[in-house]
Amino acid sequence: MTIIKNVGIAQGQDLVEAAVVINQNKIQRVLIDEDLNVDEYFQENIIDGDNKLLIPGMIDVHIHGAHNFDMMDGTTESIQAVSRACAKTGCTSFLVTSVSSSLEALLLMIEQTKAVIGKEEGAKIAGIHLEGPYLNVEKKGMQNPIHLRHPDLKEMATIFDVADGLIKMVTIAPELPGGLELIHFLRERGVIVAIAHSNATYEQAQLAFSHGATHITHCFNAMPAIHHRAPGLVTAALEDDSVSVQAIVDGVHLHPGIVRLMHKIKGPDKMVLTTDALQAMGVGDGEYLFGGHQVTVKEGVARLHDGTLASSTVTMNRSLQLSTEFGTPLENSIQMATSTPATILGMANVGSIKEGFVADLVLVDEEFNVVKTWINGEVY
Repeated sequence: MTIIKNVGIAQGQDLVEAAVVINQNKIQRVLIDEDLNVDEYFQENIIDGDNKLLIPGMIDVHIHGAHNFDMMDGTTESIQAVSRACAKTGCTSFLVTSVSSSLEALLLMIEQTKAVIGKEEGAKIAGIHLEGPYLNVEKKGMQNPIHLRHPDLKEMATIFDVADGLIKMVTIAPELPGGLELIHFLRERGVIVAIAHSNATYEQAQLAFSHGATHITHCFNAMPAIHHRAPGLVTAALEDDSVSVQAIVDGVHLHPGIVRLMHKIKGPDKMVLTTDALQAMGVGDGEYLFGGHQVTVKEGVARLHDGTLASSTVTMNRSLQLSTEFGTPLENSIQMATSTPATILGMANVGSIKEGFVADLVLVDEEFNVVKTWINGEVY
């Protein structure tokens, strides 16, 4: 049994003093106010949180790499490096995310992911997010156009056969030929259908939502800008209450005003903080090969040679910090990084500090630096 005492947890719009009792891998009790006396519990494993903030472990639904490793490398080492990097930055679960590639490269990444699951050296793998290859070349962003293609149900069936149920999210451009059929294929298998790298009109987006698409990958990025006579995909997503959206809150991909607008419209239960990080996360400025492109990272911003943004270098704890600095209430920012992605992914008993929930927890200081991470009740 472990007791974490003298911590603040977000409750409503306030921070309350609390202590959390962990038994094996679960939260046994959350002690607040008059229940804060921990004397009745086993005394040998008490951790003093020094009045710092305790939050649920964060969940990243969209990450490509970290610490000089790209998870499309085709090695278990690259996936383990991301697992360790996530844990150090307060992320306790993540989706291994692909970029558009050949079928062979994608299947190799899937096989290596399967080899790591259950043996993670840090954050847990919650599944796989396929970003492509069925994306629109007109909104390719950093996706390699060589590998972009129209939806192919036979190819996708092959991917699913190899993945053994690990595919949790697929990002597509639904306006491509075969897009709606692909949405049906994915929804029949319980997969979250996300839209991005898309030139979908407002009407095409509405049609995709009516067929089962429910999520927007890196909202506003790699999709048409809002125009008053051509509102496009973003407007359709913002006005549809059933659709959730990702936000790369790094101070680059989205203006603070847009972050606030997204939060105001969608609320914390339909908005997800994510990193979309490449292998420069945790490393810094320099030259990188990512998705078949040469990427330059300067002052923390990753771009192709033509200036196109190429993923990000932000971490989940920094995204949380920036979200609050941009004006989102702390409790809502925490929710967007924890319980909301857990709910979207269908992860039971994860993402909240509640009795009976998995003890994935993160202690952060006043600047959101990670002091300590617990994964399944064990200190990372």
